[in-house]
Amino acid sequence: MSGGGTFTDVDREKQRVRERVWDAMDAGRATHDATAHGRIPNFVGSAEAAAGLGEVAVWKQARVIKAVPDKAQLPVRALALTEGKTVFMAVPGLADPEPFYLLDASALTVPPAEAASSRVAAGVAPKVGVAALRPVDMVVLGSVAVNRAGVRIGKGAGYSDLEFALLAEAGLIGDHTTVITTVHRLQVLDEELPATTHDVGVDMIVTPEEVITCPSPHRPAGVMWDHLDARKIASIPVLAARAPGN
Repeated sequence: MSGGGTFTDVDREKQRVRERVWDAMDAGRATHDATAHGRIPNFVGSAEAAAGLGEVAVWKQARVIKAVPDKAQLPVRALALTEGKTVFMAVPGLADPEPFYLLDASALTVPPAEAASSRVAAGVAPKVGVAALRPVDMVVLGSVAVNRAGVRIGKGAGYSDLEFALLAEAGLIGDHTTVITTVHRLQVLDEELPATTHDVGVDMIVTPEEVITCPSPHRPAGVMWDHLDARKIASIPVLAARAPGN
């Protein structure tokens, strides 16, 4: 939702796309949950998509991964930890002053596949703030829909875009950073998708069947405060601390 408050025409267009994709995934039995609706779909084939990503050169070169906590991307997080990479994963809702879990492969007290679970990570991984993060080689996003130009639609809360903006503003995301999403083929649409200037585009889409490289996706350079309402800012401590006027 744009600004965390009032719906805009773009928000309505995005929601129509979400509903269409969720319906298609339910009809195709393409999710592990009872329904795809209302979430980043935990898609069938997520492990195969992660394995495909693992064969890509930019993945092999990456040492620091910023990943979403969604179930669909759990195999990617597990692969990263198994290969000795460092994973930063957002605290749900960015609801803590230190809004990232630090999963250091060399310091895990449980197996990588367990540590990669957001539920387990909350119990075993330290929380850190933006200042404690390292430059990010790859950002792993979940999606509801994405097109081959790299325009992505999430589930509507906007947290992935905010996380990206915070790290970009801190100089931790730059031209060296690859942004990817893993999805089911039903989530890849051959059409234009609605987007705003604060939406993060992806460089690469990985499905269980293919790797798609996207040309020149959009990247915001930082937090767009005029796109956020006071309630959204107040609900996220790291934003509240940085808000103009503070």
